[in-house]
Amino acid sequence: MNNVDYDKALYYTHRSQWDNLLILMVRTKDDFLSKKIEHFLHAYNFEHDYTEVEKQLYSLLRYIDHAVEEEPELEFLQ
Repeated sequence: MNNVDYDKALYYTHRSQWDNLLILMVRTKDDFLSKKIEHFLHAYNFEHDYTEVEKQLYSLLRYIDHAVEEEPELEFLQ
């Protein structure tokens, strides 16, 4: 997978650029990243309970962290 997608997701989330995050969700080839972004954006726009928004945000950030850490091993094996 392309590390640029994870960098963009982190940047757009940090800068609250939800439109760009939505575009990234559609364009990325990483289905898990796409799903995490989808869940976060849905919670951000429709949940009244802030703890659910926070939960989805942390889930997205944990996945990005995990994917970036695992990426070098995948490149080495190919």
